[in-house]
Amino acid sequence: MRLSLLAFVGSLLLVSCKEVTFEQPQPAGVPALNEVPPALRGAYQTFDQASGDFSDTLVIEAWGYRMKDKDDRDWLSRGTLSDTLVVKYHENYYFVNFKSGGQWVLRLVKQEPDGSIRFLAIDIQDDTKRKDMLKKISKKLKISEFRHKDDTYYQINPTSQQLMTLIKEGFFTGPRLSKIK
Repeated sequence: MRLSLLAFVGSLLLVSCKEVTFEQPQPAGVPALNEVPPALRGAYQTFDQASGDFSDTLVIEAWGYRMKDKDDRDWLSRGTLSDTLVVKYHENYYFVNFKSGGQWVLRLVKQEPDGSIRFLAIDIQDDTKRKDMLKKISKKLKISEFRHKDDTYYQINPTSQQLMTLIKEGFFTGPRLSKIK
């Protein structure tokens, strides 16, 4: 599961080769937060059920996030709220928007009643899954394909309501991280 959290962080900073992206931070028309709300702040880990071990730690603070390894060293990565990292809150989801290659990449954070979080994205890394997912999205929204260096972006421009429909219909999936502090 350590790789799971590292993949999570990688998806925060190093946008993968293929992404569903947006023209602007999502959801459109919702104001950006000036800081991360207290309810979301804290330390989170994934849990490896096979080994019983916790992984590296994601620490969310008022200004953004940072990663710590198992030895409590703060060296893995960090992100600060800025004009290229925008967080919004709408209908019980935190919308984490990252600018990459001139495109906005979206990740969702859904806080669970026990304080844990679900980290969600539209997963199109696998070729077969990508074709199926893009076909389903294209029935709802126009998709424009962009290439930047080795990356391929599939840009959509949903209204807030269309985006919420994609979320409710299960287009966004991802791991659960347990709150430890």
